[in-house]
Amino acid sequence: MVPSAEAEESARAPEGTEDEPRPGAGRRLWRAVARLPRLWGRSLLFRAVAFTGVLTLVSTLLVAAFLTQQVTTGLFQERFDQVERQAVGGLEQGQQLFSELSASNPTEAERSVDETIGVLGDEGSELRRGILLEPLNPEQRSWVQATATDDAISDVVSDELASALADGDSQYWQSVSISDDGEEEPGVVFGTRVNLPPGEAWGLYFVYDFSTVQETLAFFLRILLLAGLSVLVLNMAIVAWVTRSVVKPISHAAEVSERIAAGQLDQRLAVRGEDEIARLGISFNRMASNLQEQITRLANLSKMQQRFVSDVSHELRTPLTTVRMASEVLHQSKDDFDVVNQRSAELLHHQVERFEALLGDLLEMSRFDAGAAELALTDVDLRSLAGEVLTSALPLADQQDVQLSIVVQGEDFVARVDPRRIDRILRNLVNNAVEHSEGRPVDVVIASSPTAVGLAVRDHGIGMSPSEVGHVFDRFWRADPARARTTGGSGLGLSIATEDTRLHQGALDAWGQKGQGACFRLVLPRRQDVPYRASPLALPPVYRASDRRSVSGSVIGGPSAGATAYDRLTEQSLGEQSSHVEAGGADDTTAVAADHGEGDERAERGGRPRADDDPQDPTAEEAEA
Repeated sequence: MVPSAEAEESARAPEGTEDEPRPGAGRRLWRAVARLPRLWGRSLLFRAVAFTGVLTLVSTLLVAAFLTQQVTTGLFQERFDQVERQAVGGLEQGQQLFSELSASNPTEAERSVDETIGVLGDEGSELRRGILLEPLNPEQRSWVQATATDDAISDVVSDELASALADGDSQYWQSVSISDDGEEEPGVVFGTRVNLPPGEAWGLYFVYDFSTVQETLAFFLRILLLAGLSVLVLNMAIVAWVTRSVVKPISHAAEVSERIAAGQLDQRLAVRGEDEIARLGISFNRMASNLQEQITRLANLSKMQQRFVSDVSHELRTPLTTVRMASEVLHQSKDDFDVVNQRSAELLHHQVERFEALLGDLLEMSRFDAGAAELALTDVDLRSLAGEVLTSALPLADQQDVQLSIVVQGEDFVARVDPRRIDRILRNLVNNAVEHSEGRPVDVVIASSPTAVGLAVRDHGIGMSPSEVGHVFDRFWRADPARARTTGGSGLGLSIATEDTRLHQGALDAWGQKGQGACFRLVLPRRQDVPYRASPLALPPVYRASDRRSVSGSVIGGPSAGATAYDRLTEQSLGEQSSHVEAGGADDTTAVAADHGEGDERAERGGRPRADDDPQDPTAEEAEA
C-alpha cells in the first residue's frame, strides 16, 4: 500500500505548513525552552506529567503502528480477493469474446471491439473498474485504436506489465497509482493477452480503483489519532491530579517550615483524612509544637539570664559606689598604715576598680542583648583616633617595656563612626596586644580604600593556635585560665568589640600562630549606607619595619634612631613576606575580603575568621629573635 501512504502524505502536506513566526516569537520560544531544564529540576509535578506524557505517546505510537499495519493488510487483502475473483472471470470472458470476433475491414473491427468492451463493462458488479485495450507491440499496424473507458487510466499500465503479457498467456496484476484531478489514488490493474483482427496481440486490462479502501484507512487513522490524543491528555491529567494531591501538601509543609524558620512558631499544617499525607501532617505538627515549646523555654531562660545579669549589675552599682568611696579614702590614707595594711589598701583599691569595670562591661553587654545600643555617628579621622589610643597606652607599654608604632598606608582615613565605641575597640585591642607581646613591639597598621578604612593591631608575642582563634571572641574566654592578668580585664572586651563592630556594619577578624604573634583586623565602612567591597588590609598586614613610626608622648615620630637587631630581623622577615606576596600574584594589601557580604557574615558569627583567612605568618624568625 505504498501509493496509499504517498496519497496520505500528499493530503497532509498542506495542513502541516505553518505561518512564519511573528517578530520576537522565536526569542520567546527559546526562553521557554531554556527554562525547561530548571523547571524539570525544581518541579516534581512537571517531571511526573512529562514522563507520563512521553511514555503514553510512545506506547500509543507503537499500538497505532501495529493496528494500522493489521488493518491496512486486512482491508487490502479483502478488497483484492473480491477484485481478483471478478477480474479473473472478466478477463476469461474477454478472451473468449475477442477470439470470436470476425471482421473483414478496420471499420467493422472497430465496431466489434467497441461492442465487446461495452459488454465487458456492463458485466461489472458493485466494484468500480475501468477497461483499457492497448497493443502489445506499438509499432504494429492495427485496424483499431487503443481504447480506455476513463482517461485517468490511460497511462497506468507499466512497461513491465506489458512485457509480461507479451511473453505469456496467463493473467497478471500490478498495484498502480491512478491520477484523478491531480490527486493520486491507489489501484490495481489486471491484464491478459487477447487477439484482435487480423490476428494481432493486444493487452486487455481491468483497472480497479482502491480509493474507498484508502478512505476507510484514512478514517480509521483519524479515529486512532483522536483516541491516542484523548488517552494522552487523559493520562497526563490523571497523573497531574494525583501528583498535585501529593505535592501540594508537601509544598505547603515547605512553606510552613520556612515561616517557622523565620520565627512564626505558631504555624501548623491543615490535616485532612487519615492517609499517609495526613499522618505526615500530624507528625509535622507534633514536631513543630515540641520545637516551639523548646524554643520558647530557651528564649524565656535566656531572657531571665539577661535580666538577671542586668538587674544584678544595676543593684551592685549602689553598694559598689559606697565601697569605692571607702576604698579611695583608705587608699589616700595608706601612708598612715603599716606595711601590711598599705598593701591591703592598694589591693582593695585595684580590685574595686576592676569590679567597677566588670559591672560596666556587663551593663554594656545587657544593652547589646536587649537591642538598646545605638550609635552616635560623626565624621572621625581614624588615624588621629588611633594615635590618641597609642598615646594613652604608653604608660602600660613602658611598664611592659614594649615599643608602640603606627604604620600608615594610604591617605584619607575619615569615616562616619561612633568615636566612643571605636576608641573602646582600639584600646581593648592595643592593651591586649601589649599584655601578650612579651616585650616585643606592637604595631597598629591603618589603610584605606574608597569605601572602607582598616586598622590592624599586630603583636609578635606568644600568639594563638587556630583553635584558640575560633574562641577568642567568646564571652569570658581565656586562652590560658591560669595566666595572671596584669591589666585587670573583665573577659568581655573582645565580645563588646564584636558588638560595636556589628553596629557599624563592619568586620572584626583575628589571626594567630603560636610563637609568631597575633593580629586583630578592624574594617569599618566610610558610610553606613554604602557597603564596602573589600578590606584594604591583609590579615596579617604586609609592611616593612622601615614603615613604622614610633609613638612618643602625644607625638607620632619617625623611625627609631639606631635600629636594633630585632628591628633589622623584622625588616628582613617582612621584606620576605612582601616578596612572597608579590611572587604569588596577589596584592593582598588592597583586597582580602570577597565583598561586603563576607564582612557581614564574619560580624554575624562574632568576628571569627574562617580557616582560609589564616595565612601562615611569614615572621617566624622574628618570634625566635
